[in-house]
Amino acid sequence: MSAAYLLKRLGSAILILWLVSFLVFFITQILPGNAAVMILGEFATKETLLALESELRLNDPWWHQYLRWLRGIVTLDWGVSMRDHVPVMPAVMLAFGRSMTLAALSLVLVVTISIPLGVFAALNRGRCGDFAVGTLGYIGVSIPEFVIATLLIVALARPELGWFPAGGYEPVQAGLWQWLRHFILPVLALTIVLIAHIARQVRSEMVDVLRTDYIRTAVLKGLKPWQVLLHHALPNAMLPTITVVALDIGYLIGGVIVVEEVFAFPGLGRLLIFAVQNRDLPMIQAAAVVLATLYATTSLLSDLLYAYFDRRIVYA
Repeated sequence: MSAAYLLKRLGSAILILWLVSFLVFFITQILPGNAAVMILGEFATKETLLALESELRLNDPWWHQYLRWLRGIVTLDWGVSMRDHVPVMPAVMLAFGRSMTLAALSLVLVVTISIPLGVFAALNRGRCGDFAVGTLGYIGVSIPEFVIATLLIVALARPELGWFPAGGYEPVQAGLWQWLRHFILPVLALTIVLIAHIARQVRSEMVDVLRTDYIRTAVLKGLKPWQVLLHHALPNAMLPTITVVALDIGYLIGGVIVVEEVFAFPGLGRLLIFAVQNRDLPMIQAAAVVLATLYATTSLLSDLLYAYFDRRIVYA
């Protein structure tokens, strides 16, 4: 992979993030009302509103306000919450860390389960195992996360069982198991759909790869079945799967927002919903930019992983 390609991809990611920042700022600015009204309330006097608008420089041209806000984003000065009057950056980063822990646990579980399931279905194509994996896959992709989350709460979080909490969060200082118990049901709600989706993708790619001439050649050369599978079939079947996993990260981000709301999990998704409900513009803007940065980063990493697994690819 050439340095020129890497710089070009980094440049395109930065351009996308700039466009997202502009859209986020523009959309939040065209909402009815302004920051002064949201801070002082709708019953504030006109003189008080004018004084606060002057202090916040809300009468400046919009592009002055955008450049000032963008400079704050770049220099990590994300402002103060209009509702809680606390610095935005620590609140967003704390919630972001919890959401990333939830997403990382979900992604590890998805990859650990879906790839073996897809390989198993491909190796047993047309048999009962393939039919069972396919049926579970269709069921999984047909049920949205909020339904799965609700069913998990009803089935596994009943007070008389005492297995898992129905929501909330406990820090790791409260004990590793107590901390982990609050992640189990949200992680399951996120992974069921993605496991079904990626397992079907792996199965489809593996079936195609197992029919190729180089796999037949490897078998005729006397290689053991596990060698053919691990060294020839699986690496080539994983190439399209990497792209699908990268795209599913965007789906996972949206799922995190829904699942966090259902389980009252204090992550970035719940923080964003709370900020939208309360018209907390600095919090909305910061959370949206963080999510966009995460998605742009994962897209870049997927390209790099694709090149790593397929050495035939030469990026100029």
